[in-house]
Amino acid sequence: MAISVDDVYKTVLLILNKEQRGYTTPAEFNKLATQVQLEIFENYFQYENKQYRAPDNESEYSDRYKNVDEKIAIFKELSDGLNKPVGEDYFEQPDDLYKLGTVIYTDAKGNQIEVQKSQQNDFLYVDMSPLTKPSEKYPIYLYRNNRIHVKPNDNILDEEVKVSYLRKPKDPRWGYEVDSGTGGYIYDDTEYDPTGTPPYPDPSVPDPTYWGSTDFELHETEQTELIIKILMYSGVVIRDPSIVQTAAQMDQQETAQENS
Repeated sequence: MAISVDDVYKTVLLILNKEQRGYTTPAEFNKLATQVQLEIFENYFQYENKQYRAPDNESEYSDRYKNVDEKIAIFKELSDGLNKPVGEDYFEQPDDLYKLGTVIYTDAKGNQIEVQKSQQNDFLYVDMSPLTKPSEKYPIYLYRNNRIHVKPNDNILDEEVKVSYLRKPKDPRWGYEVDSGTGGYIYDDTEYDPTGTPPYPDPSVPDPTYWGSTDFELHETEQTELIIKILMYSGVVIRDPSIVQTAAQMDQQETAQENS
């Protein structure tokens, strides 16, 4: 279940406005929220690597490695067949790819074969020896410049190559319409479509900065950390050192509890 972008934004505003310390606009919030979500997301991999080296925990619900893997699982994807541009010798990676996992080739009999990763120098010279020459039973790939090169590539079709991967989280977005009477912001809970046309207040306006919303994609247990970190950045934006200091202390306490 996603974290409501409306709940997070309203909580941030409530804390900021409690002592008249300033205001964060929807546009500012959306930029800060995107940055914070990405920071938390990228920290998963450092934390997972750290916990992987730690002694195993047999507890069903308190195993830290399993817990962080559960948070990452939200972003695990298996692509459809990759696109191979006409006349080219490479496959295009998925648009939302963050980390590449396994490259999979499906042969004419429907057998799925894991394509072995190759380094640049090996990929160049692997065809020179009959013993190392790749085949449809033992294909190899090179990942370079966001492109996936597969050998042999003469008989492999688009739909025959797919990848498992981690996708990027979608940017959170607090969308709104403007109240014609007060000029205030009214939350728009419709799902944001970047290719859509704004239904209000003026469909001719080309700037898609206000309509439609996107919730945070992080695990629901991250809501507190999201709010704390957004508050920290908000304090910088409104130039209030006390907000930055308080949020930093809360963040340190949260981190200490996670590592204790």
